[in-house]
Amino acid sequence: MYETFKMIHSSSWFFLLLFFFLSYFLRNQKITLMLQRLVSVIMVISGIGLLVSLQFPAHYIVKGILAILLIAVMEMLIGRQKRGQATGVFWVICIILIVLVLVMGFS
Repeated sequence: MYETFKMIHSSSWFFLLLFFFLSYFLRNQKITLMLQRLVSVIMVISGIGLLVSLQFPAHYIVKGILAILLIAVMEMLIGRQKRGQATGVFWVICIILIVLVLVMGFS
């Protein structure tokens, strides 16, 4: 079961980032935003499955919290971009969170 959750979780990260960038840069469509949200839910569920399988190590709990913050920042970036508001600070936060989450996940 652990290997299944791990495979789903790691591949969902790729698709989450892909759909996020497509949603951000292709403004006039909605399907990639919906797919981004679907992959986010799949990623959270598989992450919880991994946490249960590993018996809740603190390192991965912190990674999970940062990942949920990253998903929130991605949503804020898309919302602010659609409203025409400044997104510079959120991009910095997003890049920092992406690096932290990926380093914690692959370490």
